[in-house]
Order: sequence, then structure tokens, then C-alpha cells
Amino acid sequence: MTGYGLASADHENVKFAVEIKSLNSKFLELNLKLPKAFSDKELLLRNICSKEIERGKVSVSINLERGEEALKGASINAALLSRYYRQLEAINTSLGANSTNLLQAVLNFPEVISYTEDEVSENDWVILFDTFNKALASFNQFRETEGNVLKTDLELRIKNILEFFGQIEVLEPLRIPQIRSRLNQFLEENVGKLNIDQNRLEQELIYYIDKLDITEEKIRLKSHCDYFIETLKSKDANGKKLGFISQEIGREINTMGAKANDAQIQQLVVGMKEELEKIKEQLLNVL
Repeated sequence: MTGYGLASADHENVKFAVEIKSLNSKFLELNLKLPKAFSDKELLLRNICSKEIERGKVSVSINLERGEEALKGASINAALLSRYYRQLEAINTSLGANSTNLLQAVLNFPEVISYTEDEVSENDWVILFDTFNKALASFNQFRETEGNVLKTDLELRIKNILEFFGQIEVLEPLRIPQIRSRLNQFLEENVGKLNIDQNRLEQELIYYIDKLDITEEKIRLKSHCDYFIETLKSKDANGKKLGFISQEIGREINTMGAKANDAQIQQLVVGMKEELEKIKEQLLNVL
């Protein structure tokens, strides 16, 4: 599920910033970036993210920026740099190679430049952890707001499916008499009315019409739609459950379309399928 949260804090020439972003994913894919000085806190932060975020492709970026007064610079090992430089210069001279930018090359050699590790206090961690929790709260608030929008849209899609369903219920009782009439007309035109065995015809019609009956599909479809709305209103994270229910809804819609044998009903079934596809797309955003 998509989401975004940002929080920052300033304390004693040090700025703490935490940014949390997420994209859709069926599982939790967590990328946590934090200062090396707080590497021992990584497991704790990961556990909190796993519990609070649950799923999504999540990026958590934690930064610590020190002001000039608190900043500790890099140091250059002059003796090592000088030795590297003289050796490289001698090699260049013997080979007749270009000696331009030798100093720049030497500066990239191992251990020529060393950086002083930032020292952090327990108070730094307290402030950073508080900033992290604020960013996480902002992130969850963002997703809750988005979730309410998704909920409204999903309810609308189910409502649309039920409206198509209501139209099918109006047309469905007219379907069987029309099928019976078409078959009778076909037989009279091709076999002759006097040559039709009415008893046998009636048996065949009953068998054929039974195969086209969609009463059970209508009952199950209505039940699945009601259950979808009930589950949607639950406070629990039910994204996967809603996905399973939408599959059952699709199964009943497909069966109704296969059995319809009626152009108008099949058009309504197509409308229901379109709404269901939109539901499935939106469910990728639901926890």
C-alpha cells in the first residue's frame, strides 16, 4: 500500500530526519538506511516496521546531519600520501607517462584519508527514536486517509455490481419463456408441428432449461457481495481476505455469463466484470 511519512528534529547543532515511503507489494519488502553510529538499533527498527507497516515495498531513510560546530572532519595521512606519491611519480617517469593528476589519484588510495566516526550519545538515540515514531505515525495517518478513499471506492464498485445484478433479476424470469418459444418455433419450422412429440419435447426442455438456471449463482453472488462489504467495514487488515472474496464473486459472475444465453444479461455480466476488475486493482492497495 502506498504511503508517506516525514519527521525531523533539531538538537544541539544536530538535525535528525526520518522519511518513510512505500509502494504496493504483496509482502513486506523493507529497505532501511540509517547512520552507521546507530547500526546496533537496526533490528529494533525493523521489528517495529514489520509490526506497524505489515506489507508493501517500504523505504525508511534515517539521516543525521551535524552543524559546523559539531562536525568532525576527515584527516589525511600525510606520510602515507607522500610515499604513494613518490612511488607513483617514479613509475610515471620510468614509463614516460603523463604525471598530471597524480595527487588526485593518490587521494583515492586506501587509508590515505580517514574519517572520524561520529560519536552519538544516548540522548541522540532518544531524539532519533522519537523522530522515527513521529514519521511512522505520519506514515500511518497518510495510509489511513488513503484507506478511507479506497473503502469508499470499493463500496461503490460493489454497489454497481449489485445494481447490474438487480437488472439481471428483472430480465431473468423472461429468459426461460423466450428460450422455450424459440425452441418451439425452430422445431415447428424444421420438423413440423404435427411431428413433434410433445412429451419428449417437454422432457428435453426441462433438462435444457435446468442447465441454464442461474438461481444458485444469484444467491451466492448476493451473499459474496454482502460478505465483502461486511469484511470491508472490519477494523482488521483484511486485504487478502477481500481478495479471496473477490475471486468468489468473479466465479459466480463468470458462471452466470456462461449460462445466460441472453444478450442483455450477458451485457450486464460484462459490466459486472469491469467493476470487479477495478476492485481487484484497488485491493492491491489494501492491507
